[in-house]
Amino acid sequence: MSLKILQINFKFNVPQTELEQAFAPAAQPIADTPGLRWKIWLMNGAAHEAGGVYLFDDEASLQAFLDGPIVASVGSNPALTDVSVKVFDTIEALTLVTRGPIREGTRA
Repeated sequence: MSLKILQINFKFNVPQTELEQAFAPAAQPIADTPGLRWKIWLMNGAAHEAGGVYLFDDEASLQAFLDGPIVASVGSNPALTDVSVKVFDTIEALTLVTRGPIREGTRA
């Protein structure tokens, strides 16, 4: 298995509460994404930065998500700027030592 991490970060120009309300309807569709084990939502309200860290089963699942409508909506949202998308492999043996949630049972 080749687990993949996706990191998406961006700046936002609306109040934090408004951003969180706007993103709330996306939570379940993201959770239902094939091959997604989990997502951690990131927020730094003081710096007007937010994003997410995702764990995918494989490259194909990650790429399908990147090519899909959810990520497209992030890129086209006028309230979001400086969108950064990064893909990483995991170092599974070391991640398990430090209790990273990558075991099969971590999928919601």
